[in-house]
Amino acid sequence: MVNTDRTPPECPGGHDGMPESDAGRLLQNQLEILIQDFRRSAEPPMPVFVVHAQESRDDDAVAGLVRQLYAGQEAHGTRCAVTQDAYEGSTEVRRAAALVRALSDPRKWGGPKAVYRRYAFPRLRLVHAIDDAVAALGDTWPAPAPGSPEAGQDQRQRLLNELAQQRWRPKNTARWRSGLPLFDMAHILPASLVTVLAALLARSEWYVAVGAGLVFLLLLTVLNYVLPGRAPIFLWLRRESRWFMTTTFLRAADQEEPTEVSLLRPVRSWKAIAARAHDVAEALTAGGDFHLQLCVLALREDLRDNHRRWSWDLRGFKRPRPPMLFLPHADDRNGGIELIRAISDVRSRRSELDPLLVVAAVRTHDVPRLERSVVETAPGPEVAPPTFGVRLRTWYREWGRNLRAEQSPSRERSVLPWVMKIPLPHDQLGPVEEGRHHLRASARPTLARLVWALHTLVLVIVLLAAGTVMRADALHDRYCSASVLTANRDTRRAQAPDGRTECIGIATDDVRFADWLPAAGPGDDVKALTADDETPWTVADLEDRIARQNADVLAGHAGKYVTVVYAGPLSADVAAGSSLVKGAEELAGVYLAQAVVNENSSVKLRVLIANGGVDLGHQEEMAEAIAAYAAHDPTVVGVVGTGRDLKSSRATTRTLMEAGLPVVSGTNSATYLPREYANWFSLAATDEWQARQLGLIAAQLRTPDRRQYALVLARDTARTDDLYTDEQARYGQRTLRRTGFTLLEQRRYTLSGGKPELRSHAQEICRGGRVPSVIYFAGRVEDIDPLMTQLGTEPGCAGKPLAILTGDDVSKADFAGGGQSVAPKVTLYHAALAELQKAAEGTAFYQDAAQHLPGLRGHRLRYDSPALASGQTALAHDATRALFWAASRGDRPQSRAATWVNLRSVKIEGMATGTIDFTGAPLYGDRAGHSIVLKEVRRTREGTSETHVLCRRKAGDTKRLTQKECRIR
Repeated sequence: MVNTDRTPPECPGGHDGMPESDAGRLLQNQLEILIQDFRRSAEPPMPVFVVHAQESRDDDAVAGLVRQLYAGQEAHGTRCAVTQDAYEGSTEVRRAAALVRALSDPRKWGGPKAVYRRYAFPRLRLVHAIDDAVAALGDTWPAPAPGSPEAGQDQRQRLLNELAQQRWRPKNTARWRSGLPLFDMAHILPASLVTVLAALLARSEWYVAVGAGLVFLLLLTVLNYVLPGRAPIFLWLRRESRWFMTTTFLRAADQEEPTEVSLLRPVRSWKAIAARAHDVAEALTAGGDFHLQLCVLALREDLRDNHRRWSWDLRGFKRPRPPMLFLPHADDRNGGIELIRAISDVRSRRSELDPLLVVAAVRTHDVPRLERSVVETAPGPEVAPPTFGVRLRTWYREWGRNLRAEQSPSRERSVLPWVMKIPLPHDQLGPVEEGRHHLRASARPTLARLVWALHTLVLVIVLLAAGTVMRADALHDRYCSASVLTANRDTRRAQAPDGRTECIGIATDDVRFADWLPAAGPGDDVKALTADDETPWTVADLEDRIARQNADVLAGHAGKYVTVVYAGPLSADVAAGSSLVKGAEELAGVYLAQAVVNENSSVKLRVLIANGGVDLGHQEEMAEAIAAYAAHDPTVVGVVGTGRDLKSSRATTRTLMEAGLPVVSGTNSATYLPREYANWFSLAATDEWQARQLGLIAAQLRTPDRRQYALVLARDTARTDDLYTDEQARYGQRTLRRTGFTLLEQRRYTLSGGKPELRSHAQEICRGGRVPSVIYFAGRVEDIDPLMTQLGTEPGCAGKPLAILTGDDVSKADFAGGGQSVAPKVTLYHAALAELQKAAEGTAFYQDAAQHLPGLRGHRLRYDSPALASGQTALAHDATRALFWAASRGDRPQSRAATWVNLRSVKIEGMATGTIDFTGAPLYGDRAGHSIVLKEVRRTREGTSETHVLCRRKAGDTKRLTQKECRIR
């Protein structure tokens, strides 16, 4: 046989059920051709093949042929069912109904080689449930005898009660299968999932949502499976109920009851189902063909549903072979002939194709029973095909062409249109000739079976679970706030110098940088969060207060606010001696400015907090996070902070400039930044200008006409990002040279374990023949105590006059409170960026601080109050107020670009450090009017340190300092 696209390949054989006759082989080939068409989505019409012998002596051989076909199809993996020879029933129709009822058992279909899961017959089982309820009520329903107890009852309610007792299932059927409930889980599980999602949308915790779903699942399961005598929950949503109410086979023209089910109308739907069940039950009691035809219709619809291609599980694609029903003996004992008639009648009434392929064998004397009237005359022998195989294919084509006309109800003397009778001549029932093979439709698994299957689902779930776990782990390792699948990408984790994990970026949503600070011990929470016993607030306090201010702004002032980002060091490296004081005090100033602005201005201020890590070591990543956030939030108008001069300051400022963000810094004294970047505005005096002012003191320490040695002692910055030290060292050395000192070689000390290694330097400085009288110290405030310890104990320096000049970083030291001290005979001269004493009389800063800052309410604050004396809070407050002034000019929120432009016209009086004036600031140049204080620190006779102000200028005062004004004692 030639193999075409429509012809299946030959079966190699070697399995049970191989055809033993030519007729069987040819019939098997015809079945496989239909299966091949079915697999190719052609949906061919499936006839009822009725085979019979031309001679009665061959009836048993024909029955055996059907059994061979059944065995062969089962071996090929077809879902097959075979009927018994006899079924119970008072009439042939009832026996046919019993035959269909037996087919509702999924175990009847499909042997061990059948693919995919078992069939389901919910519609057929619903019909059987109503039939069993009618049988249980007996002859007393629906017309009980007068005077009987049943006569006074509602007959519909009696039926519904019986159905409820049966749980709307056929009697004597298993309630549980594989340990799980049979019904309603398709509705109970989604209902529980909806409960979980509703709880999550209500912003409940995940465990509350899951708990609510589990409780709801348990409640519905109890109600559905434990409480007796009621209809199952969600009966009105089942697929069989929807079919029950929508099939035209059951719909009456004069129906006054509702006839549809609706997701949103459970009561109306239940009434409709109850009314339809009553009508069907009455029809079943009337007898006739209705019961059989309803069962056939339900079987047909269930099989159509079991092979529906575009179902949720694509089961039609996974079952490429149509179901087959084999009746080896179709006669009056098993109702087979009535079943064949019913199948043909129901198919003729419906417009949809169904996949059921029926092969039945009838005895020769029963063939006339398959005709409605007279059998049409067979064609003459002259037109008969030469072979049985050709005749079989011709008969099938003729049957297909005549199917439309034969189903017409106006046709007279028509045969059963869906029945294709095949007479088998005696010579075709003999053994198959050797070497003859039968066909077999393609057996390769379908793509849907491979891709959309349980094992694939398990694999996908495993892979998804593993991927989800890996992704969640990666997200939790990278970002500060992450869930299973998503993360807040505005902040990320980084490693601090002490090995701890710190949170870097801009805090949005519920991220709090205080959560990442070192854990506090009992009674030590303030110190742990600020590293300063004198500061009465913690970073956590300030973050919470800023969050409340922001929530009020967003809730009540939409479109009438601007957003400022504070960017500072909000991490602490306790092991290395790096403190959190700077970040905590600056953040306090920003919050104070926000509180005052929002209390007194129609334009409100929203503050976002950004962390650059310990000593701003990750400020580039912080700047990138700020720029990324500002790209989708146009209310962000600028940045306050970035208060340390580091090698990364250029890249940080450039990133913010490219994002269109101006930067107003309170404490960054970099000389090069205002000269290189137009978006840079700073309240701090530059390192070069500070060094020139310290030169006024150096000149007084110089004795004319006498060689005096001086040197610069600086931190080694080769392995650090520190640029402030390099600038201080460079400009300090230039100052000492200008004032006439003989400069010794500059010395660089290193850190070990976070502590400075100064002993060897002190020995070389103090024991040589050229002991300096002045040291310009270009280091950090935390290195002052170790330096004083070495100078106070090293022979050659101990007990001898020595002057130390240093920059503004030392202004953070607490000499008056005993936090730091100076060695005997050593005088320390340093600059401070914030002149608070002169400005105090003209500012409300201290009253505002006492009112708004945590831990200060009710206190009487002064410029020298420990919490504010360092000036960090004051400078951050003034910087924030300056940026807000530019962003709210004319009492209207300004754009980012307008804020940048407006900053060059800022002039605000009454600030904590004086007058903030950017009006005279040249583009790419140094401005005048910085706040500055030069202080002298000496050791007292009591062993403490005493600080004395030599000279000062408050912000906005451009008058130069003079040597006379800054005279040392």
